[in-house]
Amino acid sequence: MTPFGEALRRLRAERGVTQREMAKAIGVSPAYLSALEHGQRSEPSWQFVQRVIGYFNIIWDEAEELQALSGLSRPKVTIDTAGLTPKATEVANRLAAAISRLDANTLEQIGKLIETGETDGDNPRPVQPIPPGRGDKLPR
Repeated sequence: MTPFGEALRRLRAERGVTQREMAKAIGVSPAYLSALEHGQRSEPSWQFVQRVIGYFNIIWDEAEELQALSGLSRPKVTIDTAGLTPKATEVANRLAAAISRLDANTLEQIGKLIETGETDGDNPRPVQPIPPGRGDKLPR
């Protein structure tokens, strides 16, 4: 499941809406909604996210959060380390190899490190936060 898929499923559950009902209302197939919720489809288009926001009558912060989650919901990610340090390439490859074995707490800690740059070690290196909706565009 992707972050957007999880949010979509939560919104439907909170409002008591079936996939079939929602799909018909926003002009997609129930199979497409199911695939989005289960992480079998890539990030949704901006237009689709806007239809979801309109369908659920979502405003302001919740709408921005949903848009940001859509940009962080690509189930197959490529990290381009060309031109970066050998350590960056090593870390990217080690993360790719280990990601399926990491528990929720460890993933939460890694996420916080990426967002804030804070570590438990000495001399943490500040990391620029990723603006909402830009999680798929990592700085080079």
